[in-house]
Amino acid sequence: QVQLVESGGGLVQAGGSLRLSCAASGRTFSNDGMGWFRQAPGKEREFVSAISWSGGSTNYADSVKGRFTIARDNAKNTVYLQMNSLKPEDTAVYYCASTTLRWSTPRGENEYALWGQGTQVTVSS
Repeated sequence: QVQLVESGGGLVQAGGSLRLSCAASGRTFSNDGMGWFRQAPGKEREFVSAISWSGGSTNYADSVKGRFTIARDNAKNTVYLQMNSLKPEDTAVYYCASTTLRWSTPRGENEYALWGQGTQVTVSS
């Protein structure tokens, strides 16, 4: 079964850090672009960050630039999102997703074909 499984979410105080992981299974994802999205209660899902298949290109939403870092380990079939200086407005369910657009870092949800189930991140003030 081909799937993406996120982990690492939790409750953290404002200013704290979390590292999310997205483990892929069922096939190799080393040729896929990968992205992170989030959805806060009552809001639409939004782009957070993306990384190309090699890790050579990355893309960030303005709201997280300078605080979040995306990385990948193709040997482990895993993508990470390091989140520092967290703010209450970062509270959301975070999803990872894969895209066949391996060379680019798309922001549109429609570019991503496979999604994980999400992991909750809650930042208290």
